[in-house]
Amino acid sequence: MSMESNKDLVRAYFIAFRDRDATWWERFIASDFVRHDPGLDFDVRGPAGVARLGEVLHSAFSNIEMHVAEVIAEGDRVLARLRFTGRHIGTFQGTPATGNAVDIAVMDFFRVADGRLAEHWALMDNLSLLKQIGAGER
Repeated sequence: MSMESNKDLVRAYFIAFRDRDATWWERFIASDFVRHDPGLDFDVRGPAGVARLGEVLHSAFSNIEMHVAEVIAEGDRVLARLRFTGRHIGTFQGTPATGNAVDIAVMDFFRVADGRLAEHWALMDNLSLLKQIGAGER
């Protein structure tokens, strides 16, 4: 795949994640896919892992949007800079729903292999997210 195709694949990932598109995940997430994410207390592996992550985030936040600001590719690697927005409607990392809006910065770095996402390193502004939902204030 070309670098432009890899960039398009990453952009499509964010749409599929927002829409919880399991068919897309099965087609474009490698079976041995792994997400490296220090902010999670569970492993994200393969399409099933992405589905679990989607379940966790969509049950905690409504109106999820991922506003992609920039996508850069080099070889089989793609970096996306974006903002994650939503509304806190369910328990997230022990904090019950507050109804608060969230808006945080995210950097996602992917490795593409054979037209599929094979690896993902996620760096989210978890501190800002937890502050925005009032974690630790109760």
